[in-house]
Amino acid sequence: MKPPIPTRNFLLGLCATLLSASVMAQMPQRTPTPNDTLKSVNVLNDKRVLIQIYAPKASEVTVGGDFLSDNKPLSLTKSDQGVWSVLTRPLTPDYYSYTLTVDGVRTMDPKNPVVKQGISSLENMMVVPGPETAFEDNKAVPHGEVREVWYSSGSLNMMRRMHVYTPPGYEKGATKYPVFYLLHGGGDDDSGWNTIGRSGFILDNLLAAGKTKPMIVVMPNGSMPLPPQTGMPNSETMNRLRDMFTVELLKDIMPTVEKTYRTLPNSENRAIAGLSMGGFQTLDVTLTHPELFNYVGVFSSGFFGAAADEADTKYAKALNDPSFNKGKKLFWVGIGKDDFVMESNKKTLALLDKHNIKYQYKESSGGHTWVNWRQYLNEYTPMLFK
Repeated sequence: MKPPIPTRNFLLGLCATLLSASVMAQMPQRTPTPNDTLKSVNVLNDKRVLIQIYAPKASEVTVGGDFLSDNKPLSLTKSDQGVWSVLTRPLTPDYYSYTLTVDGVRTMDPKNPVVKQGISSLENMMVVPGPETAFEDNKAVPHGEVREVWYSSGSLNMMRRMHVYTPPGYEKGATKYPVFYLLHGGGDDDSGWNTIGRSGFILDNLLAAGKTKPMIVVMPNGSMPLPPQTGMPNSETMNRLRDMFTVELLKDIMPTVEKTYRTLPNSENRAIAGLSMGGFQTLDVTLTHPELFNYVGVFSSGFFGAAADEADTKYAKALNDPSFNKGKKLFWVGIGKDDFVMESNKKTLALLDKHNIKYQYKESSGGHTWVNWRQYLNEYTPMLFK
């Protein structure tokens, strides 16, 4: 029996393979480097973390992040192979952000694709696993959905984005839900609570444990477009940005949510909370429109700068309203004892005390970090819509 005659396509393919092999053989071979197998974040058994980056031509490398108790960056040491490394102190299991600086230039970790986005910067994220992270981990429980929702903002005359969490089973049902508006801090955008904030997983785990009611969680972009300027915004600009957010929330964000999603009406089915700048915005919305939200949360915040001196006058109507407390089923304030905004927080509490505004207060350990804010969200959410 004669062997089969090779087809034209087979011969063309064989020629291409031989030609490719010949070309590859003539190309200069790449020299392997330590970067090929480098793992940039290594969590040791004792919860210390080894952070590394391959930068053979660099002269100085540091790393900063919210895993540092004193906020002082750590200096990395260079090996003979060009790998820079540093070993942290033992860390409490949690999710942390960090940033590398190479020769004075803020640098993303090229070996770690997990990032947190801000309005003008990026940070890498890492996890130190342990039982303490159970409330925020991605566990085998029913999961809701977090969507990126684009809408046309008439008040700002531009397209804007928010993140919206819907509980498990939302798509297949017809149930209407209460709504929780969750605000981020300065420098972040609407993705913050969904990335480093772990909000979707926190809600999923609370629901699976029967600790909270199903709800829609709206995470808007509280960072307003800045006018042309140099240096830090002055108090007048900050007041204008605060007012811009309140207007957009009332005229654009809330109407879009109530038109798009199956929401329950009225203040008893609405909650609001925010951290830092978002806490400031929460206070402003609550005291200018007390009829909107029965549940209020202020995380690591208060009236900042000149706003603290103006608050007694600006919010006089709400502060002096004897029925204000009746309209609030929950007014919750939380802050870390080492938080740098503690003075503003104390001034704000003094203002509330002066006008007999009732609130619950929690002072935790730690400072102005997501480590606290995730814990606050986990504690605050089960108290909603009772």
